[in-house]
Amino acid sequence: MFSVLVALAAQSQGQDYKAKAAALVAQMTLEEKASLCSGKDFWTTKPIERLGIPSIMMTDGPHGLRKATGLDITNSVPATCFPTASALASSWDVSLVTEVGKALGVEAQANDVQILLGPGTNMKRSPLGGRNFEYFSEDPVLAGKLAAAFIRGVQSQGVGTSLKHYAVNNQEYERMAMSSDLDEQTLHEIYLPAFEIAVKESQPWTVMCAYNRINGVYAAENPLLLHDILKEQWGLEGFVVSDWGATADRVAGVKAGLHLEMPASGGMTDKKIVAAVQDGTLDEARLDEIVTELLAVTLKAYDNRKAMTFSAQQHHDLARKVGGECAVLLKNEGSILPIQAGKTQKVAVIGAFAKTPRYQGAGSSQVKPTQIANAYDELSKIMAGKTTLSYAEGYTHEGTTDDAMLAEARKQATAADIAIVFAGLPDSYESEGFDRSNIDMPEGHNQLIEAVAAAQPNTVVVLMNGSAITMPWAAKAKAIVEGWLGGQAGGGALADVLTGKVNPSGKLSETFPQRLEDTPAFLDFPGRQGHAHYGEGLFIGYRYYDKKKIEPLFPFGYGLSYTTFSYTGIQASTSSAKDTETIQVDVKVKNTGKVAGKEIVQLYVHNGSTELIRPEKELKHFAKVDLKPGEETTVRFDLSYRDFAYYDAQVHDWQVNSGAYTVLVGGSSASLPLKADIDIEATKVKYPKFTETSLLKDLKRSPMGQMVYQQMMAGMKQGIMGGGQPAATPEEKAEREKAAAMMEMFFQEMPLRNMARMSQGQFTEEMLQGLLMQLNQ
Repeated sequence: MFSVLVALAAQSQGQDYKAKAAALVAQMTLEEKASLCSGKDFWTTKPIERLGIPSIMMTDGPHGLRKATGLDITNSVPATCFPTASALASSWDVSLVTEVGKALGVEAQANDVQILLGPGTNMKRSPLGGRNFEYFSEDPVLAGKLAAAFIRGVQSQGVGTSLKHYAVNNQEYERMAMSSDLDEQTLHEIYLPAFEIAVKESQPWTVMCAYNRINGVYAAENPLLLHDILKEQWGLEGFVVSDWGATADRVAGVKAGLHLEMPASGGMTDKKIVAAVQDGTLDEARLDEIVTELLAVTLKAYDNRKAMTFSAQQHHDLARKVGGECAVLLKNEGSILPIQAGKTQKVAVIGAFAKTPRYQGAGSSQVKPTQIANAYDELSKIMAGKTTLSYAEGYTHEGTTDDAMLAEARKQATAADIAIVFAGLPDSYESEGFDRSNIDMPEGHNQLIEAVAAAQPNTVVVLMNGSAITMPWAAKAKAIVEGWLGGQAGGGALADVLTGKVNPSGKLSETFPQRLEDTPAFLDFPGRQGHAHYGEGLFIGYRYYDKKKIEPLFPFGYGLSYTTFSYTGIQASTSSAKDTETIQVDVKVKNTGKVAGKEIVQLYVHNGSTELIRPEKELKHFAKVDLKPGEETTVRFDLSYRDFAYYDAQVHDWQVNSGAYTVLVGGSSASLPLKADIDIEATKVKYPKFTETSLLKDLKRSPMGQMVYQQMMAGMKQGIMGGGQPAATPEEKAEREKAAAMMEMFFQEMPLRNMARMSQGQFTEEMLQGLLMQLNQ
């Protein structure tokens, strides 16, 4: 009941702001309207003082507030640096991400910021993408749900968000000119759903359009994306802002649905908008619509300003908690982890990242942290007493090493009972502005791990990186912990995980391949000569590895725990249903280990159709559950139309095909022990329009077309089979049947226009047009 009241209140408030905005727009001059369509400076919007229209501020900050002066990121205000999106996504924890969003909203209010420029929810098409650390996942459902949670958290504090970068923005190379070229189905099934989920579930106040072109049209002036899909289909109530410097033709942008150009253009583009209205190129009514929608959010954002303060220490503690939830235990041979803090032992801590951690990415998201915790100091605090820690640097800031460094590392490792090597990717390896050239760690890091593992059989590797990497030494390490870019408190979070204060519960939100050559976009990334060809289509991430039967290093959704879980049962509410019905799936999972832990229950759907080219399975739902030792719980998932649907480019809409589906549930994409078969009957079927170029076999897609197809095939077969005359011998009958089958295969691949041309006048073009009209009614 309360959620309904909140929604109604928000809707009413939104209507009031839109009405107020419309009234103000009616009082504006043409020049004033145009002026609001670009920024005042680098971070703020233009005011109109005579009408009482305020200016609002927006700043970068997917994982922390970066309120800066111009482009000087070194001059930003101190703010809590939370784990980056690639880490957050590995928590698979919607409520946790909402909690992070709330904290960011509070810090934004405390610093008089009205819109936070995040979250980023583009797909990780390739692990080479330079900004992958800013994005959640290779899967649109996981990315969309977490983006929606982030938005809810921030906006609950009266601060707007900017969902970005819309759309198909998957590389840094020539990003301001590159065209992402892909088919309609891939666009709608892979690259748009995360945005769709976030918009429909959380209504971000703004959406940021990307730099790139999509099939040749800039995102900033793309009416299909900005108006038809974002506004008309998904119902975005807010406005669209350009990425900084992403506009090309500003007038075309207004027509398409780009409300605000950032940063300021010095009035240059404002004049172009005025001129376009005056010469009739741009309808002033369209400009009014754009300005009204922009102004409504501006007024709401300004009115929601609050005098807030926050405890930097409490937010740091939250960042530590979040970092612990994001860490992924990839290997734990012989249960070497956790390290017992009260035990008499020597622990060698090796690698410069242990004292100078890599905790965030580089570029526009770079945050000036309120403090930084390193793993060495935090381990020293937790293990003070009987445990003796030693340290070796292992490698330089650039990631290189030498004989002396390796010798010292071996010495410390040999003298210890256990060695922990901290390694990963330096700042220079991944950042906004450039893509990675490979997925390897620096050679110095790999050499260090190899040297330590050779000297000390009890070697644990802790990784700090923003995206997938190769691990040529994986078999030699007893344990591997993926710590990601864990934010300013990441050192403490990793110390908690290593010592068992936190039981790791993270799971990979992206596939880790064995080698770059195995990745889906290897042949096409990053594109050349202005075009990035998305030749892999639907098959990115685990969808590709499943289809190609390529075993990755670590699969999507994978992660270990200090306890164990068993999937004990699955029950679907029905074994057959119509596509309009909701199906409940109950899953039982039990903690079968000796310590409390959290499991991420993942539900995938397999489409059994042999006519459609589909992924082997697709993630549709997930839930994170906290279980005590021996505790069992039931998780319920509600499956509906879109969980079984595919995007049909022929009808430009989502469709469900009648047939068998399998629901698969488990703890990772590679371990799904529970299965339930469900037959789905499609009732909301749309049929493609038939044309002269339609193939004969296409007729089988509609009931009337199927009837026509059968009649045509029957007539063809009758002629081949001797016009009803019986075959003289069994051999002749077999030959006729073979010929009929061959001719059916031949004819069904033929365009309808050819049927008229090959009928020798029996089936005229006029008759073809009449048939098409009848089929399309």
